[in-house]
Formats: sequence, structure tokens, C-alpha cells
Amino acid sequence: SELQSQYVVPDTLSHVVPTPPPPPPERPGPIIHDPAACSSDENVSSIADPSIFKQLKPSKPDAFRDHEELLTFHQADTTLNLHLDTTLLEPEGIHPEKIFRNPSVGLLYEHACKYEKGSIIASNGALVAYSGEKRGRCPLDKRVVDEPSTSDDVWWGAINIKLPEASFMTNRERAIDYLNTRDRLYVIDAYGGADPKYRLKVRVITSRAYHALFMHNMLIRPTEEELLDFGNPDFTIFNAGEFPANRYTEGMTSSTSVSLSFSQKEMVILGTQYAGEMKKGVFTVFNYLMPKQGMLSMHASANEGKNGDVSIFFGLSGTGKTTLSSDPERLLIGDDEHVWTDDGVFNIEGGCYAKAINLSRDQEPEIFDAAKFGAVLENVKYDLISRDIDYKDSSLTENTRLSYPIDYIDNAKVPSVGPMPKNIIMLTCDAFGVLPPVSKLTPEQAMYHFMSGYTAKVAGTEEGVKEPSATFSACFGAPFLVWHPSKYAELLAEKISKHGAHCWLVNTGWSGGAYGEGKRLSLKHTRAIIDSIHHGELEEAEYETLPVFNLEVPKQCSKIPSEILNPRKTWADKSAYDKQCEELARLFNENFKNFEEGTSKAILDAAPRL
Repeated sequence: SELQSQYVVPDTLSHVVPTPPPPPPERPGPIIHDPAACSSDENVSSIADPSIFKQLKPSKPDAFRDHEELLTFHQADTTLNLHLDTTLLEPEGIHPEKIFRNPSVGLLYEHACKYEKGSIIASNGALVAYSGEKRGRCPLDKRVVDEPSTSDDVWWGAINIKLPEASFMTNRERAIDYLNTRDRLYVIDAYGGADPKYRLKVRVITSRAYHALFMHNMLIRPTEEELLDFGNPDFTIFNAGEFPANRYTEGMTSSTSVSLSFSQKEMVILGTQYAGEMKKGVFTVFNYLMPKQGMLSMHASANEGKNGDVSIFFGLSGTGKTTLSSDPERLLIGDDEHVWTDDGVFNIEGGCYAKAINLSRDQEPEIFDAAKFGAVLENVKYDLISRDIDYKDSSLTENTRLSYPIDYIDNAKVPSVGPMPKNIIMLTCDAFGVLPPVSKLTPEQAMYHFMSGYTAKVAGTEEGVKEPSATFSACFGAPFLVWHPSKYAELLAEKISKHGAHCWLVNTGWSGGAYGEGKRLSLKHTRAIIDSIHHGELEEAEYETLPVFNLEVPKQCSKIPSEILNPRKTWADKSAYDKQCEELARLFNENFKNFEEGTSKAILDAAPRL
């Protein structure tokens, strides 16, 4: 039979192989289950006998081997050795029994589902994974090593908290000790920076398959030839997030620590399994190195039109940076981290990290369809039977996330490099209902709003809460800055002036009243505004000046009701708008006191006037 032909029966079992059964009767009767008949050994086929089946040897020796056993079996294979070399981490003092270097997506799926609690494959093919207690970044636990070669460059304070070098080495040793206790480790060797002229070789060492798949998606994946010649990394991440920091180590304030050493070119993660810490660690390194070379690193997304016109979208979380850069009519360069060089712009990453809360095909079809095999869905809830994702469920966190390679977006540009930007779009989600849907900025106003980095968040999700709270994050990415914000602002001003880019402030927040009273501007209208910018329509529009903030507001915009363009006109109570406007202006001015020293008069004059 076909089954028997696949096996070689040992000689020691030849005496138990049955003789061929007699031919069936011409008219067989009904098949009746007879327990008594089945209890006799002579009525049971030896091929179906489990004790015999276990002794059958596959003629192809790999047929039933465990995957890890199979890898060991083929140790002589050069390609496999490239991925399985257990001596790879010896310089760091890490000696794993099993190592998986740049493993396949399929293997990472298998290991995540087998070894990591809660991991499953969703109905859309994405891997669902959980980051444990921490479901967002821990900025209060971020530390930067204070050492002579870089100390004068760093903007020390609440963003970059000093850590003694000895404490970093203690954390590093603690992480290595933990990694040495693991049965298996994963190493991702990949690149940060799509432009080979500026890219960094990044090595991620982790004990979780989920983390490995995440960074496989987020970094720029090397070819087999590039991996063969990878050499020593420029930056290494030791991710021992399952193991806590020692809170008694000098500089530690909790069991979580995300520490970075520019001189060591290393990052150590303890006490948090949130994958986003790794991605932002790489970005922080670029935020240090690029300005040092006169290049502007940006917490921004970027896309490119058919005519080669590039737009940069600055914005904090929740402002629409990822959503608005994913445009079916334009090529996506990247959704979060870029560098503006003398040659154009390039994406630091090889993937996207989109918010998944309330994700739908109707609103964000490109991102929704990117949730497929190879993607990672973090901290989401799903139906236990169908494995369908419930994107509306925020019971674990509002910060549900989707990580996927950039080429999962059909119109992604790979390599992710573009020419000089034509439009600089600064996004804000103004929950006060004060700022207009779109305004044209002078270069000085652009610098002012860039350094302010304003958006707003609602006070909470409890019923009855109506008061929004302002959030200011310098350069739209303060948690990731290394230099003083003025360094990045000066670079932006220089590049805008040199290349003649147009600057815009786009509000994706509330209109007709503050949060709880007005309505949030529709995504449809915001997309229409962005389209008008790209088509050059707003360059030719007629403008009026909005008092206090002195913003130039267009009187008309295609596919937008003209009455919503001036926010004051959308409020039923005009005096209530004026009061809210003055309050927001006061918050802007209070925040900018942090940057007054060393800032030019022209930029200071761009502030709101009360």
C-alpha cells in the first residue's frame, strides 16, 4: 500500500507482518462495530497497531523529527550554521544552548504559541501576543549613562535622566545572567536606516519569540548575503524584560529599567516586556547621531506623490500621523521615524507600528489589511471560538498595537527613501476646539509650533468627564530627544529655508466646542484637507487671520464645509470660544518659557498674543 511504501519494516518485525487479507464477499453486509471481535489480536492489522507503528522507520530520515532536532541533525549546512551558531554571543558572555538568529516567521509563530502564555494565531493570520503588566512605554524608568564622551551633548533633565556607568554595567550583567538561564535565545541582526549611507547595524538579543518577530518587522531585514557579511553590530539591545531590575541599584526607582549607553552602544531592558521600548531605543540612538552630522531626525511619517513631492507629518500619538500617511494615492515612505538629510529623506525603520484600537476596514483599509500572517497584534482581545479580533475592546489597554513590515502596505516605497520634502504638516488633536482644521504657517510659526509640540488628551474615559488636558512634547517627540530641542528646531529651520518647503498646522481634534460638547473633525474632512495641500489648492487660497494665535485660515477648501474652517464660527457661544482660546494661548505661553533662552525674537514673536 501507499502507506507501507513510505516505511522500511525492520527485520525483527517481519514475522508479525500479516498475510494479505482474503478478498471481500461480493455483497458485503453492513459494517457492524463488534467489540468482541476487535479484542482479538489476530483481527487487528499490525499496520494499525500502535506498538508496531512506533517501530516503523521513515525511509526519509527527516519526516518525523522535531524541528529543533532536525536543525541539529543538519549542523554541517552552511546556511543553517549562519542562523544557529551558538558561539555568536560569546563576546557578550552569553552561552545559549540553542540560538535562533534571524529565524523564519513560521518558526517564531511556532515558538510563541508553544512557549509564551496567551500567544495565539488570529483568524486573520496575525500573531496575537501579550506584553505582560506593562502595555506601554515607561518614560519615568528611562536612563542615559552619564559619561565624559557624550555628557556635554545630552539635554539632561526629566527626559534624559542620568545613570552612573557602574549602574548600567550592573544592569547589563543582570540581563546577561538572566539570558544565560534561558533554554533558547533569539537574535535579530538587521538595519536601522533605509539609506545605506547612514544606516546602523542593530543586534537584538531576546528570550521571547514575540519580541524577535516584532523587531524582524520593525527593522530593515537583511538578505542572506548581507547577514553573512553583517560583522559586529553598531548597536546592541539586551532585552531581558521578563526579569526585573534591582531597585536598590543606584539610579533605579522601580523594578523596570530601560537604560542606554552611547559610549557602549548598548541598551539594556529589564522589568518590561513592552516591545515598543526596543523600537524607540533605536530611534533615540538616531536622535543622537544624526544631528551630530547635521541631519534632522524626526518623529514623523512621510509619503510621496506621483510627481515625487514628499510630505512630512509631525504628530504625537493619537493625532493621525500613521493614518494620514497611509494614502492609496501616494507611496508610503514610513509611518513614524525619519531622517532629513542633504539628499532627501529616509525611513529609519522597515515596518509600521499602528494603533489598533477601533481599527476598521472602512476607516483605515490599508492598515486593517496589513493584519495578516507575519504581523503582530499586541494586547488585543479576541473571540475564543472564531479567533476574530475585537478591535473595539480596550479592557486590557487603549494602546493596542499592530506591527507589520512596511511592504504589507500595497503602495509602500521600498527602499524607503524619498527626495526633498515639499510640505511639512504638523498634526495636533486639539480637544479644546480652539485651533482651525488647517492653517498656513510662516517659517517662524513653524519653528514655534515644532518646539511646542502641542496636542491634547481628554482627562479620562469616565462618564461625565469633559475637561481636556494640554500636552506639550518638544519637536513632537520629547521622550526620544537627546539634544536640546533648539538643536532640532535649528536644523528644521535651515532645511525649510534651503529647500522652500511649505508648512501647515492641521487639527484633527474637536470643532464646535471642546471635548464633551463639540464633535471631533471627521477623518473624511481631514483627508480632504491633506489632499488639498498635496494638490496645491491651499497655496492659492484666500486667507483670513485668526486672532490671538494669528493663524492664517483658508476661507474655502474643496469638499469641506466653509463654515468649519474658522473654529470661532462653529461655536454657538462665541464668548465661550474666546475664553477657551485665551486659556489655550496661556498654556502655550507658559510652556514656551522653557525655551525662551537662546530662542530668536522672530520665533518668540510667533507666540499667541493675549
